[in-house]
Amino acid sequence: MSQPLPDYIRDDIARNVAFALEEDIRDGDITAQLIDADSASTATIITREDAVMCGAAWADEVFRQLGDVKVEWHVKDGDRLAPDTTLCTLSGNTRQILTGERTALNFLQTLMGTATTARRYADAVADSRVTILDTRKTLPGLRAGQKYAVLCGGCQNHRIGLYDAFLIKENHVAACGGITAAIERARALAPEKKIIVEVETLEELQEAAGLNPDQIMLDNFSADMLSAAAKTGVGSALEVSGNLTIENAHALPSDREWFLSSGALTKHVTATDLSLRLTK
Repeated sequence: MSQPLPDYIRDDIARNVAFALEEDIRDGDITAQLIDADSASTATIITREDAVMCGAAWADEVFRQLGDVKVEWHVKDGDRLAPDTTLCTLSGNTRQILTGERTALNFLQTLMGTATTARRYADAVADSRVTILDTRKTLPGLRAGQKYAVLCGGCQNHRIGLYDAFLIKENHVAACGGITAAIERARALAPEKKIIVEVETLEELQEAAGLNPDQIMLDNFSADMLSAAAKTGVGSALEVSGNLTIENAHALPSDREWFLSSGALTKHVTATDLSLRLTK
């Protein structure tokens, strides 16, 4: 499924790529200097395994910042890819192609790995009333990219960071003096922001539900507790966190919609095996 690039990502791409290139090149790619400065080549990037495409904008930015390399894409973000699929063809200055190779592949392999993991999770609950959400357990500096990759894989985003929604957890509740006090303070502070509150017992669920937050996170609820929660008629969206995996997500009561948040979407990611080869 093709995904539009969210606005919050666009500025991050240029910053991410500039830092990654500086990290790799510093005062010059000495190996590339073995090649004639005016040499031109064509190259392709392929995937060696099944994967979901993600990260074209990051690779484009790598070669844009380096200068004189054209990238022609043969696939789009969100596409499911078979082994040996050609992602793109590169043409231009040979030095620049080889200098940008590793940085471009690093972004692609990580974001494709994230999207592929998300696709596996989305497929696992496709015939249920469960929606998989990511978390903030992302690679430092690559939050926006991995959040976008999750969308490309068919799952959904939780909050993007600490700024766009309240997530009131047990330590916030303790520091504020209770669930009711925390929710009331959140509404007074930023009434336009989404409020998510974590609860650990059915009693806390009832207290939170009485204040009608946008979403209630059920932390480590047992199967019996989840069944009881489903019968309470809570108007807020219910999110399950901990104690449940995609393997047993179908055990959730089917009489309502559920969110299941999983840090594994972004932190238990295996990079996709990619290869860049000069073709002439």
